[in-house]
Amino acid sequence: MPAVKANSNTQTDDDQAPTTPLVEFSKDQDLAAYEMMLSIRRFEEKAGQMYGMGLIGGFCHLYIGQEAVVVGMQMALKEGDQVITGYRDHGHMIACGMDAKGVMAELTGRAHGYSKGKGGSMHMFSKEKGFYGGHGIVGAQVPLGTGLAFANRYRGNDNVTLAYFGDGAANQGQVYESFNMAELWKLPVVYVIENNRYAMGTSSTRSSAETNLSRRGLSFKIPGEQVDGMDVRAVKAAADKAVAWCRAGKGPYILEMLTYRYRGHSMSDPAKYRTREEVDKVRTTHDPIDMVRLRVLEKKFAKEEDLKKIDASVRDLVNEAAEFATHDPEPDPSELFTEIYR
Repeated sequence: MPAVKANSNTQTDDDQAPTTPLVEFSKDQDLAAYEMMLSIRRFEEKAGQMYGMGLIGGFCHLYIGQEAVVVGMQMALKEGDQVITGYRDHGHMIACGMDAKGVMAELTGRAHGYSKGKGGSMHMFSKEKGFYGGHGIVGAQVPLGTGLAFANRYRGNDNVTLAYFGDGAANQGQVYESFNMAELWKLPVVYVIENNRYAMGTSSTRSSAETNLSRRGLSFKIPGEQVDGMDVRAVKAAADKAVAWCRAGKGPYILEMLTYRYRGHSMSDPAKYRTREEVDKVRTTHDPIDMVRLRVLEKKFAKEEDLKKIDASVRDLVNEAAEFATHDPEPDPSELFTEIYR
């Protein structure tokens, strides 16, 4: 999968933002991005192993391959900003700073998980970290994220909401109702479309009449652009511009992240709708973590042994999270009746 340059849509309004140029990272930015993306990758690999061992039940959707999207977007946020997403959500939780132990405990249905073991993989929350889910209904997070942005506008603060959804959810009707209201009321929300090309298993070229999803806001006068979602620098640059647009009171913004998931839609998906050669090509030529790793070495920001130490440290943290989760007690049965509407 070749690198994709950021291209603005063809909207002609005078206030349409220009194409985002790629910016180079500093040493600290590259190393921070590398460690965070690696943390997400190793966490997801461990989650896949634990699912295979029967320690995680229900659904489990891994984020492996898409790490640059959430890490680059998160680098543009400040305290008070909010994130909401769908069910491929573990990477977003880690990027928001949620404790890996609490996330893994929730995956295994334990008492000290973020939703006390009652939410599982798809339904975790952390108001303290500005993370509002994890939602299992396709596209449901989009109107909810729009509502979060409405609250920010109502309160008169300058907080911005990131509402993530995929190429499959991009065809849901509630998405366009949200677009209309967000632009009408100039709500501070960035709609981040994580286009990993296959939704639940159908190529976007077979399910979408308009495959350039950044153009989906044209009829609502919402600016949008496509971004190389495999390059954390491109994501960060686009995120900076989109977030600044929202903070300035100009309304919503759409970012279509062209990315790729290495695993199936969920752990039960054998992904026979694509070839192994296609997946291998992306892994070998455009892996988001490998690109940062090579850049760090070429620029002499770190040595090979330094990166091995980071990897070892990340593996230790993930292993500790798995150990904690497997020994954490299950919730008391009385928890079935707490925190519910009656």
